[in-house]
Amino acid sequence: MTRRTALLGSLAAVALGTLILSGCTAPNNDGAEELPSIDSTPTPVGPSATADLPNVVVIDAGGTLTSTAEDRISYQHYSDSIEGGVTTIVEDMYPELEHVANVSVVETASLSWSAAVDDEILYTVSRAIDVQLANPDVDAVVVTGGTNVLEEDAYFFDLTVQSPKPVVVTGAMHQYGTFTYDGYTNVFSAIRLAASKKTTCFGTVVLLNDQFFSARDVTKTDGYRMDTFEGGDYGTLGVVNEDVIRTMRAPARVLHCGTDEWNTPFDLSTVTAADLAPVEIVSGYVGASADTVTAAAANARGLVTAGHGPGDMSVAQQDALEALTGPIVVSATRTGGEGTYNNEDGSVIGAGDLRPQKARLLLQLALTFTNDDAQVKQWFSSIASPEFDYSTALN
Repeated sequence: MTRRTALLGSLAAVALGTLILSGCTAPNNDGAEELPSIDSTPTPVGPSATADLPNVVVIDAGGTLTSTAEDRISYQHYSDSIEGGVTTIVEDMYPELEHVANVSVVETASLSWSAAVDDEILYTVSRAIDVQLANPDVDAVVVTGGTNVLEEDAYFFDLTVQSPKPVVVTGAMHQYGTFTYDGYTNVFSAIRLAASKKTTCFGTVVLLNDQFFSARDVTKTDGYRMDTFEGGDYGTLGVVNEDVIRTMRAPARVLHCGTDEWNTPFDLSTVTAADLAPVEIVSGYVGASADTVTAAAANARGLVTAGHGPGDMSVAQQDALEALTGPIVVSATRTGGEGTYNNEDGSVIGAGDLRPQKARLLLQLALTFTNDDAQVKQWFSSIASPEFDYSTALN
């Protein structure tokens, strides 16, 4: 029995449920769209499996990567999805890809877009990644999706996937068939990076434009440019230059590789999507009223404030926040840099330099797994702001 046969046999019995990720812009979305189903059995692409090559499963979840434009120069105007999804893209990469990995693809039934991604979808995709990586014949997973919320998708996976095997998230900025389509190089490089196993114990990484980033640090900085993804103050983890993969740094959690401490406490197999705590974000801006706080807090277990400068909110918002008796509050800054810390009385938790949209995900998971405010604060101290302290590894 080949590794490929064993892989398919094991995954055939697994029901992965409903999976989609995001597309960058809404393509032909007429009326309400049902969540597409995904085949639980990855389909081999290319020639017969080679025993000495790693097995990489690609979860195709649509997005700009598998969408088309109105014509070859209109990358801002969407048309439809390509027939065959990412399988078509991967098939076009042969024979070159046959020297990199044995690739199987899990296809979604239809294309969706960034605004469709919700907690249930993220939960299901993360669980599916873990199910596939639990198979000893699977060496890595690549997830393709739209780029508008790719940084949030990736960070959710980073916080919840329990396997140390490589998870690489990628997408495309321009549509299939345009002169500037970047899907081929992004998918090929993502498979190459995943197959190399160089990001083992890195958690989830994002790769576009031949650069790969930590899911925690990465952010999208432009709506159309190819070099839109950046790593903030910390930069890239590394680059893929043809068949040369250079890794310049690693996420702090790699220090705990092979230990229980490597795993985050957020094992989704112990909860359901419905258990995920409701958490909202409130932006601070000139003249912001108290209503922005009270309305957001009405049905939320947690609030993240996206304040100006070091996390400040308007006076009216500050008064409303002090009057709250329900939701736990995390303070983040909209600047994208360092800024927020715990306040003096401990009633507000600082997110450090974790961006508001990612602080929301961490707070959501924290409140899903505990009702203890002190534990939430500890998780924000250790998970939101990890430090690469090699001295602890020497002890």
